[in-house]
Amino acid sequence: MPLQLEILARDARSRARLGRVRTSHGDFDTPAFMPVGTRGSVKGVFPGIVAQLGAQIILGNTYHLLLRPGAELIRRRGGLQRFTGWGGPMLTDSGGYQAYSMAGINSVDDDGVTFKSIVDGSMITMTPESSIEVQNALGADIIMAFDDCPPSVDPESGPVNQTRLRIAAQRDAQAQSATRPNLKKRSHAYDHAARLKLASERTLRWLERCKAHHHALGGHEQRALFGIVQGGTNLDERSWCASRVASVELPGYAIGGVAVGEQSEDIARVVAHTAPLLPEDKPRYLMGVGYERDLLAAVLSGVDMFDCVLPTRNGRNANAFTSQGQIRLRNAKFAEDDRPIEVGCDCPACSPGPESGFPWSSPKAEPFSRAYIRHLFFAEEMLGPILVSVHNLRHFQRLMADIRRTIPSGDWQGFAIRWPVAAPGLRVLG
Repeated sequence: MPLQLEILARDARSRARLGRVRTSHGDFDTPAFMPVGTRGSVKGVFPGIVAQLGAQIILGNTYHLLLRPGAELIRRRGGLQRFTGWGGPMLTDSGGYQAYSMAGINSVDDDGVTFKSIVDGSMITMTPESSIEVQNALGADIIMAFDDCPPSVDPESGPVNQTRLRIAAQRDAQAQSATRPNLKKRSHAYDHAARLKLASERTLRWLERCKAHHHALGGHEQRALFGIVQGGTNLDERSWCASRVASVELPGYAIGGVAVGEQSEDIARVVAHTAPLLPEDKPRYLMGVGYERDLLAAVLSGVDMFDCVLPTRNGRNANAFTSQGQIRLRNAKFAEDDRPIEVGCDCPACSPGPESGFPWSSPKAEPFSRAYIRHLFFAEEMLGPILVSVHNLRHFQRLMADIRRTIPSGDWQGFAIRWPVAAPGLRVLG
């Protein structure tokens, strides 16, 4: 097997479990938070620093790496680990999410997704088979089945604050009109229930094609293929999709199509319903989540793996995560604030002493102040985004490490005191 999960402990009051996943490039502890290296780099941070911050596995994006520099170029250079300088386990997504996130420049049918390249404008068709070929060439330890990610909520049911949801609905309505002549051909004639059903059925068909091609290539001996459950916020659709995806024997399974427009309560409800439907002895991966409360709620529902761009994306925009909540360092109130981003944080921005083991320090091991970091952003100096990104990456690794320590003890009350920002996730406990 290219991947194995060992369960080390379980929480007595929830479905949370402490584990370790073994891959050919090393082990990682679960629950695990994976920093996102979209184009082969966690933006602004050396790979070695990412590891020192506590990350044991990172994620790369199939679509973007296919466009530049190309999967075959990476394969010729020994795969993603060697090419990027990251020696630990890696996961690649399938490219299916881009059908949702780039809805304005693609089209979807039963064969796959046709994209307009953001690099040179050329048209690229990605199918289940080509996605598997690209991911095998990239050489990640965990690869994802190609899936159809629909809007999780009906864009016409109420206020929608994401343009991509409206674009996706318009695109899908046009596709529905083309295949259903009795449906009025207008851009807003969108049937959300039909779209969710189509996505679940298509995702299952694509999974079967992915597995068959993965085995035909011989990749199943080296790389673990995970299937993905879709269904939006419709629990019946989630049940249908989960039962069928879980019936396909795979090394791991994922919950997709969440954190794409719905509220935090809906995320928790969908995950609490879906995670127990996935095999107990395989890793469960919640894709694209996110905020501390959502991570904790998902852990308590039995999820083992997470990824999100928030630490570095917010870091580049001067938004720092802390145990009390986010702080926006561009605010004027921080102009003369000499405190570190968070007192007690051991990241190299907050505790840059030589004993930290990081390759830089400040005079007398004094932290970089909020005032200084704010200045860096207004001066458009690169160090500002780097410092906040480093802090944010460490924040999420500290959070996950504390969750792993708490699962065997069950002391969630103590955890809530240390991490009030995540405490709403404890609602899962009742």
